[in-house]
Amino acid sequence: MQKVALVTGSASGIGEATARRLAADGMTVVVHSRSSRAAGVALAAELGGTYEQADLSDEAEAAELVPRVLASHGRLDVLVNNAGISWPVPHADMAALSAADWRKLFDVNVIAPWLLCTAALPALRQSQGCVVNVTSHAGVRPKGSSIAYAASKAALNHVTKLLAAALGPDVRVNAVAPGLVDTPLTAGWADAHALWNASSPMRRPAQPCDVADLIAAVIGNSYLTGEVIILDGGLNLR
Repeated sequence: MQKVALVTGSASGIGEATARRLAADGMTVVVHSRSSRAAGVALAAELGGTYEQADLSDEAEAAELVPRVLASHGRLDVLVNNAGISWPVPHADMAALSAADWRKLFDVNVIAPWLLCTAALPALRQSQGCVVNVTSHAGVRPKGSSIAYAASKAALNHVTKLLAAALGPDVRVNAVAPGLVDTPLTAGWADAHALWNASSPMRRPAQPCDVADLIAAVIGNSYLTGEVIILDGGLNLR
């Protein structure tokens, strides 16, 4: 039977590239977005999958997403927690991040993936499936668009390892941690683009397909679990 993959935040960027790659690998892909319904519906139709809309900052909506997927498809083999939020805040400007900002970032970047993993666990156990969390090299190194964002990704990296230890051998859990990725979201980040172009060994940021290819490879390796794989063109070497 054809495997089913849910890719959150997949109407554009890394998520879209991942949805396309997994569909090309023969999976039925559930496309998800918070608000880009038209783009999500069109992509799902193109890939022969389905579309689900949910605001993952809303606990009730997040908790309902996986049950809706199971109601439509009857199984779930792969969960890619790609959806996340970020906005630039200088690290030294501590007053620019409120407690509400911290809660918003953690709600979407950490708690929502936890809720989805929890809801998906019975189906993933049955299918001997896997979870891939899309985090960030900012969760490994003291970098990132803001301290709160970096902290949220560091938390998700550690949750990845804890879940891998707790859920094996039935369910594998890994993380892919990109650096700068060339998407519409980062188009105006001139300083970051200059840094990657000048200082990374690959002399460029990642393209969404670079991240999608690694996610597909992680899914395809049935022995890999508990790893946080940095994909930043070697900038971590500097």
